[in-house]
Amino acid sequence: MTTTVIEGDCDARFEPVRRAFAENFASRDEIGAAVAVTLHNRPVVDLWSGFADLERTRPWQRDTIVNVYSTTKAMTAICALRLVDQGRLDLDAPVALYWPEFADAGKAEIPVRWLLSHRAGLAAVGRVLPNEALYDWDAMIAALAAQEPWWRPGEQHGYHAVTYGWLVGELVRRITGVSLGTFFRDELAEPLGLDFHIGLADEQHGRVADMSSIPLELPADGNDRSLASVILADPEGVAAKAFINPASLLLGPNNAAWRRAEIPGANGHSTARALARIYGALAAGGSVDGHRVLSPDAIESAATEQSTGRDLVLQVNTRFGLGFMLPQPDEADMRFGTGPGAFGHPGAGGSFAFADPASGLGFAYVMNRMGPHILLDPRAIALLEAAQSCA
Repeated sequence: MTTTVIEGDCDARFEPVRRAFAENFASRDEIGAAVAVTLHNRPVVDLWSGFADLERTRPWQRDTIVNVYSTTKAMTAICALRLVDQGRLDLDAPVALYWPEFADAGKAEIPVRWLLSHRAGLAAVGRVLPNEALYDWDAMIAALAAQEPWWRPGEQHGYHAVTYGWLVGELVRRITGVSLGTFFRDELAEPLGLDFHIGLADEQHGRVADMSSIPLELPADGNDRSLASVILADPEGVAAKAFINPASLLLGPNNAAWRRAEIPGANGHSTARALARIYGALAAGGSVDGHRVLSPDAIESAATEQSTGRDLVLQVNTRFGLGFMLPQPDEADMRFGTGPGAFGHPGAGGSFAFADPASGLGFAYVMNRMGPHILLDPRAIALLEAAQSCA
């Protein structure tokens, strides 16, 4: 048996994370991946291994970036919360105050808070959209402005799997005059030195790891909660349309159009190192190296429960703060953090990052083999449990 070479650095105190990372390659069919951890804003784990291509010919490098799907949503939420910190966005004001066209189809009273907490009822567009709409910001914004909510807003919640990025991103654009990806780059990525991109420049495409397809079978671990089962249960329902309308969503991320576009709910490209750095700042009061990410008040609101219970889209129990998923102690695949203030976000297939203010831990895991699980993947769970045991 070939032994996988683990590259990078790991503090001796966090050696269990290195062992768990190696075990993912030995027994959990990892192809290429990276894991990073900060403790009180100090990097303590920065590891990578495997391959950036599915043929396993191109080694994963220190600067390999990969699509992190919905892990992107947290970065989009941070952008909105920065505007709250700056007094430019009111969480309890109607969305239509900033985006007048949004008031159509009975949406005039929906507050900003409900967009961030998946309560707006706009998890999908009902009419079939052309494939090219996925890469056309104005087309998606017009479709969402015209869309009638799938449920009575505010009364229930359901995961806005891809629409979240356009909805929150358009608020940012209306207020700032620049796109979500540009705002994130100028306000966060460049000042903090984050290798995270929402809208990837063509010259960066050569660094991107290719992603496998989402498995259509049930998870081998006996967990019957799979993304494929949710989509196939009702092909005309909100869940299916959330993930496959436009149908070009099924093409996946291994193409230039996807990498180049700004899809702030799903197409961020990042290293684990970048995610751990920004989450580490959130776990340490909101700043790193003199750069403020969010105020303590904004961090507290991010981790304050806004939605809980049965998710109308994912058909499992979920908990949300403002733009972030929250731990569920009764759910084996959503236990993270050492205290009640932890918050983070997974991405389809397995990526995951979180902040734990109680321990000062910032954690991130990225990979290119897509797993089938709706919530946390066993690979991420093994790593986060190892990291928490060392904090």
